[in-house]
Amino acid sequence: MIKGGLNMTKNRHESLGLTDEQVLEMYRTMLLARKIDERMWLLNRAGKVPFVISCQGQEAAQVGAAFALNRENDYILPYYRDLGVVLAFGMTARDLMLSGFAKAEDPNSGGRQMPGHFGHKEKRIVTGSSPVTTQVPHAVGIALAGRLEKKDLVTFVTFGEGSSNQGDFHEGANFAGVHKLPVIFMCENNKYAISVPVEKQLGCAKVSDRAIGYGMPGYTIDGNDVLEVYRVVKEARDRASRGEGPTLIETVSERLTAHSSDDDDRAYRGAEELSEAKKSDPLAYFATYLKEVNVLTDEREKQMLDDIMNIVNDATDYAENAPYAEAESALKYVYGE
Repeated sequence: MIKGGLNMTKNRHESLGLTDEQVLEMYRTMLLARKIDERMWLLNRAGKVPFVISCQGQEAAQVGAAFALNRENDYILPYYRDLGVVLAFGMTARDLMLSGFAKAEDPNSGGRQMPGHFGHKEKRIVTGSSPVTTQVPHAVGIALAGRLEKKDLVTFVTFGEGSSNQGDFHEGANFAGVHKLPVIFMCENNKYAISVPVEKQLGCAKVSDRAIGYGMPGYTIDGNDVLEVYRVVKEARDRASRGEGPTLIETVSERLTAHSSDDDDRAYRGAEELSEAKKSDPLAYFATYLKEVNVLTDEREKQMLDDIMNIVNDATDYAENAPYAEAESALKYVYGE
């Protein structure tokens, strides 16, 4: 089932119950994610951080979804590109820079995990691991535990379309469907599994086509449209909270960078393709909408950008100067204590 398509109808956010302040905060979170990501690339190229895996092009899907959840109760199990999701759930620019620099204060892992393996116990952000898709059965298990403990919580798990071909996805989705667990599966389809194009990954037309096999509804939506993502994820969250089971949502967007800082996408993507992809930049789309409905002005946008760059600069300086973990801490949490 396909929902939406980018639509610049006047005051769409009001029809969704969102205030002007809320949509401005959504845009600010998207912009903050982009600017942190851009800074990470500069630091990587300068030899200061070892690895970057980018959110650029997927901020609308991430932020729209996160704002549709209950950020006081729900658990999120993000995949490695989900800068926008974890920022919306309360992680800070300093947190993310500390991870990039692998410093002792890194809240994800104390400098042990590679960047993009987000984790924060107090904010109910569950860390992932290097083998892709392992977060999916974890999300299903947390949803089952919440039901057994009679808690009104939903788990939200993300993954790429390449990960939707892994056994972990199918096993997790099947278990959630059988037991009607409160899980939202969101596939962030950016059309490439590293270098493999989507047409060589799927035997079906869309990832969401698989939903019927697991007894859940499936939707494919425009991942560049933050308000449409918010609407569909909000419906899925309400459905899960009513005890009606899981939902599979596929957001389709563009990956505006190489797979990671260790990849050269010129080997498999032409310059014309990438230039065309950048025309779908979700930040530009959302800014245009906000200006059309007189929520965002050029002056306010400039002030927002200035404030964000101050935050990014502060986070960079803080993390670069923060201490590394003591070597003796390497085995901490590995064995029972």
